[in-house]
Amino acid sequence: MRKSHPLRRVVLATAATVSGVVLLLSLKPASDPSAAAAGAAPQQTAAAQESPQGGSAAAGSGTVDGNVVQTQYGNVQVRLTVADGKITKADAVQAPKGGTSDQKTALSVPKLNQEAVAAQSARIDSVSGATYTSTGYKKSLQSAIDKMKAGAGSSKSGGSSGGSGSGSSQASGGAARAKTVTGKLVQTDYGPVQVRITVSNGKITKADAVQAPKGGLSDQKTALSVPKLNQEAVAAGSAKIDSVSGATYTSTGYKQSLQSALDQAGG
Repeated sequence: MRKSHPLRRVVLATAATVSGVVLLLSLKPASDPSAAAAGAAPQQTAAAQESPQGGSAAAGSGTVDGNVVQTQYGNVQVRLTVADGKITKADAVQAPKGGTSDQKTALSVPKLNQEAVAAQSARIDSVSGATYTSTGYKKSLQSAIDKMKAGAGSSKSGGSSGGSGSGSSQASGGAARAKTVTGKLVQTDYGPVQVRITVSNGKITKADAVQAPKGGLSDQKTALSVPKLNQEAVAAGSAKIDSVSGATYTSTGYKQSLQSALDQAGG
């Protein structure tokens, strides 16, 4: 009986060793998924942080402030409202004030704002009698446009890293939102007027008079009024625009045709 005790001890020791090995092997795979999950969590967080920066929703949209430009009569600074890379609104958040500067600012800034939206660039005419303000405005406008383009470029490069499929769908979606609509032909005492507009995302981005009175004095009145009416249509985004002095019939016909084009465009 005493000789059997050592054998039993060997058997028990062997069984304990085997059980320990089996236990270790069973615990090891369970620890790996948790480690993998812990390693994956920071990567997912980083991806979530990066995705808004590269997203297309903010690309070319929002407001941009140009540089403050010093003039002999005061500071000028332009702020742009941008949608899908297009200037939809321009404002002078700073302009010369005091004395005659108030009159010159009131005269020039609205015109400069309209021209900035219509031209979609800083290549606009200076307003007569407000040369310094106009020059400062154009410099600040150009800096705002440069910032707008730089921001849109970085957004596009970030979005392209996500794959060419998403980029092509965004481009096709942008094209689908833009359309050209021609208003009805309106007869006036001096000739027909007809307006064509380009609309993108519910905003007028371009307006043209495809027909306007011609011949004699009508040529001068058309040349005087139509560019202003085009600019005002884009700036206002509606047919609620002022008539041009000295071209009442053309202005009235323009607004009627513009309204019919907006009605067709759904806005």
